[in-house]
Amino acid sequence: MKLSTIVFLSSFVLLSFSACKTSKNIENANNTTNLVGTKWKLTELYGKPVADKINGKEPFLELLETDSQYTATAGCNGIGGTFSILKNGKIKFSQGMSTMMACENMDVEIQLKKALTLADNYSVSDNTLSLNKSRMAPLARFKAIEK
Repeated sequence: MKLSTIVFLSSFVLLSFSACKTSKNIENANNTTNLVGTKWKLTELYGKPVADKINGKEPFLELLETDSQYTATAGCNGIGGTFSILKNGKIKFSQGMSTMMACENMDVEIQLKKALTLADNYSVSDNTLSLNKSRMAPLARFKAIEK
Protein backbone atom coordinates (compact mmCIF):
# COMPACT_ATOMS: atom_id res chain seq x y z
CA MET A 1 0.00 0.00 0.00
CA LYS A 2 2.81 2.43 0.80
CA LEU A 3 4.48 1.83 -2.57
CA SER A 4 1.31 2.74 -4.49
CA THR A 5 0.93 5.92 -2.43
CA ILE A 6 4.53 6.93 -3.20
CA VAL A 7 4.03 6.20 -6.91
CA PHE A 8 0.79 8.22 -6.93
CA LEU A 9 2.36 11.21 -5.16
CA SER A 10 5.43 11.12 -7.42
CA SER A 11 3.21 11.06 -10.51
CA PHE A 12 1.14 13.96 -9.16
CA VAL A 13 4.23 16.08 -8.50
CA LEU A 14 5.69 15.38 -11.96
CA LEU A 15 2.42 16.25 -13.67
CA SER A 16 2.18 19.48 -11.67
CA PHE A 17 5.67 20.58 -12.77
CA SER A 18 5.03 19.73 -16.41
CA ALA A 19 1.74 21.69 -16.34
CA CYS A 20 3.58 24.79 -15.07
CA LYS A 21 6.20 24.48 -17.77
CA THR A 22 3.56 24.14 -20.48
CA SER A 23 1.79 27.32 -19.42
CA LYS A 24 5.07 29.27 -19.50
CA ASN A 25 5.80 28.02 -23.01
CA ILE A 26 2.34 29.11 -24.19
CA GLU A 27 2.82 32.53 -22.62
CA ASN A 28 6.18 32.97 -24.37
CA ALA A 29 4.79 31.68 -27.68
CA ASN A 30 2.23 34.52 -27.73
CA ASN A 31 4.99 37.15 -27.52
CA THR A 32 6.73 37.27 -30.86
CA THR A 33 9.58 39.40 -29.54
CA ASN A 34 11.55 39.27 -26.30
CA LEU A 35 11.04 42.31 -24.10
CA VAL A 36 14.61 42.29 -22.80
CA GLY A 37 17.51 42.42 -25.25
CA THR A 38 15.44 43.96 -28.06
CA LYS A 39 15.89 47.51 -29.25
CA TRP A 40 12.50 49.25 -29.40
CA LYS A 41 11.82 52.25 -31.66
CA LEU A 42 9.45 54.81 -30.13
CA THR A 43 6.44 55.19 -32.47
CA GLU A 44 3.72 56.71 -30.30
CA LEU A 45 3.64 58.79 -27.13
CA TYR A 46 0.42 59.64 -25.28
CA GLY A 47 -1.61 58.64 -28.36
CA LYS A 48 0.33 60.84 -30.78
CA PRO A 49 2.72 59.52 -33.46
CA VAL A 50 6.42 60.18 -32.95
CA ALA A 51 8.67 61.23 -35.85
CA ASP A 52 11.22 58.70 -37.14
CA LYS A 53 14.02 61.09 -36.18
CA ILE A 54 14.11 63.91 -33.67
CA ASN A 55 17.09 66.27 -33.76
CA GLY A 56 18.64 63.79 -36.22
CA LYS A 57 18.39 60.81 -33.83
CA GLU A 58 16.04 57.81 -33.80
CA PRO A 59 14.09 57.66 -30.50
CA PHE A 60 14.39 54.23 -28.84
CA LEU A 61 14.27 52.17 -25.65
CA GLU A 62 16.40 49.13 -24.92
CA LEU A 63 16.09 46.93 -21.86
CA LEU A 64 19.49 45.37 -21.25
CA GLU A 65 19.96 41.90 -19.80
CA THR A 66 22.91 42.98 -17.67
CA ASP A 67 22.00 44.41 -14.27
CA SER A 68 18.38 45.13 -15.38
CA GLN A 69 19.40 48.45 -16.89
CA TYR A 70 17.69 50.37 -19.67
CA THR A 71 18.93 52.95 -22.12
CA ALA A 72 16.83 55.31 -24.20
CA THR A 73 16.85 58.52 -26.17
CA ALA A 74 14.14 60.75 -27.54
CA GLY A 75 16.35 62.67 -29.89
CA CYS A 76 18.63 64.60 -27.59
CA ASN A 77 19.96 63.22 -24.33
CA GLY A 78 20.80 59.69 -23.38
CA ILE A 79 18.43 58.42 -20.68
CA GLY A 80 19.19 55.46 -18.46
CA GLY A 81 18.32 53.70 -15.26
CA THR A 82 17.12 50.37 -13.97
CA PHE A 83 13.92 48.43 -14.46
CA SER A 84 12.13 45.59 -12.70
CA ILE A 85 9.80 43.12 -14.36
CA LEU A 86 7.27 41.81 -11.88
CA LYS A 87 4.50 39.21 -12.12
CA ASN A 88 1.50 39.56 -14.44
CA GLY A 89 3.07 41.99 -16.91
CA LYS A 90 4.01 44.58 -14.31
CA ILE A 91 7.08 46.75 -14.85
CA LYS A 92 8.79 49.56 -12.93
CA PHE A 93 11.40 51.99 -14.24
CA SER A 94 13.77 53.95 -12.01
CA GLN A 95 15.49 56.90 -13.60
CA GLY A 96 19.25 56.97 -13.30
CA MET A 97 21.75 59.18 -15.01
CA SER A 98 21.09 61.26 -18.09
CA THR A 99 23.14 63.56 -20.25
CA MET A 100 22.03 67.19 -19.99
CA MET A 101 22.41 68.78 -23.41
CA ALA A 102 20.02 71.47 -24.57
CA CYS A 103 18.48 70.64 -27.94
CA GLU A 104 16.04 72.36 -30.24
CA ASN A 105 13.16 69.89 -29.69
CA MET A 106 12.91 68.57 -26.12
CA ASP A 107 9.14 67.90 -25.91
CA VAL A 108 9.31 64.19 -26.80
CA GLU A 109 12.18 63.61 -24.37
CA ILE A 110 10.29 65.22 -21.50
CA GLN A 111 7.18 63.15 -22.30
CA LEU A 112 9.17 59.90 -22.64
CA LYS A 113 10.80 60.42 -19.23
CA LYS A 114 7.36 61.00 -17.74
CA ALA A 115 5.92 57.90 -19.46
CA LEU A 116 8.74 55.70 -18.12
CA THR A 117 8.15 57.03 -14.61
CA LEU A 118 4.38 56.47 -14.78
CA ALA A 119 4.35 53.07 -16.52
CA ASP A 120 3.37 50.20 -14.27
CA ASN A 121 2.59 47.45 -16.81
CA TYR A 122 3.46 46.40 -20.33
CA SER A 123 2.32 44.17 -23.16
CA VAL A 124 4.12 42.78 -26.20
CA SER A 125 2.13 41.75 -29.27
CA ASP A 126 3.13 41.46 -32.93
CA ASN A 127 6.53 43.12 -32.37
CA THR A 128 4.89 46.06 -30.59
CA LEU A 129 5.66 46.99 -26.99
CA SER A 130 3.11 49.06 -25.08
CA LEU A 131 3.94 50.73 -21.77
CA ASN A 132 0.79 51.44 -19.80
CA LYS A 133 -0.49 53.00 -16.61
CA SER A 134 -3.20 50.87 -15.00
CA ARG A 135 -5.94 50.21 -17.56
CA MET A 136 -5.64 53.55 -19.34
CA ALA A 137 -4.61 53.95 -22.96
CA PRO A 138 -0.91 53.19 -23.60
CA LEU A 139 1.52 55.87 -22.49
CA ALA A 140 4.07 54.84 -25.13
CA ARG A 141 4.29 52.35 -27.99
CA PHE A 142 7.41 50.94 -29.58
CA LYS A 143 8.20 48.69 -32.55
CA ALA A 144 10.98 46.10 -32.40
CA ILE A 145 14.03 47.04 -34.46
CA GLU A 146 15.81 44.22 -36.27
CA LYS A 147 19.47 44.06 -35.31
